[in-house]
Amino acid sequence: MVEQHKQEPEIPYLTRFQVLGAMGATAIILLIVAKLSLYFGNFSLFSWKWDQRELLLGVGLGIIITALSGLAYRFFPLYRKSADYYLELVLKPLALPDLIWLGLLPGLSEELLFRGVILPALGSDNTAVIVSSLCFGVLHLSGSQQWPYVIWASIVGILLGYSALITGNLLVPIVAHIVTNWISSYLWKMWQLSKIKS
Repeated sequence: MVEQHKQEPEIPYLTRFQVLGAMGATAIILLIVAKLSLYFGNFSLFSWKWDQRELLLGVGLGIIITALSGLAYRFFPLYRKSADYYLELVLKPLALPDLIWLGLLPGLSEELLFRGVILPALGSDNTAVIVSSLCFGVLHLSGSQQWPYVIWASIVGILLGYSALITGNLLVPIVAHIVTNWISSYLWKMWQLSKIKS
């Protein structure tokens, strides 16, 4: 019988405070990069405005992305292994209330940089969506075996990029990103807790 070994992280497991600190530091760095790009660049920030219809569109897109992720998790073993590795590294040390920050910090800072700044800096066209989405995917690389997760994050980046282009409102990808992070992280935590109880 072949014994299956769990993939050990290439970086050591983090504590709750290390994960929260890393999320906060990453958000601050991304915000600084976005601000410097706007200051030195010759382009305008993708605008965002409050609109109830587009808020709901963002929520709907977040639910769709989460559902697609669930299908990929179920039917693609390489993605499942990669996602479990990433989620265990990031989510396992966090308490349920911490998931609020897991939605807000990346949702705001990453969307401001990738869809708010990089997308218009590259021309707000199909090439800009693809390049900014690939950069977004690489941001989610946490080890040399994580390419399936990077590919998935790049696909999500394309969906988020086109949502910004089509609506002209950064609110849509921000809300979609936050909702996706909240739902998927909550479901993963609940699944882990149910495994412990059974």
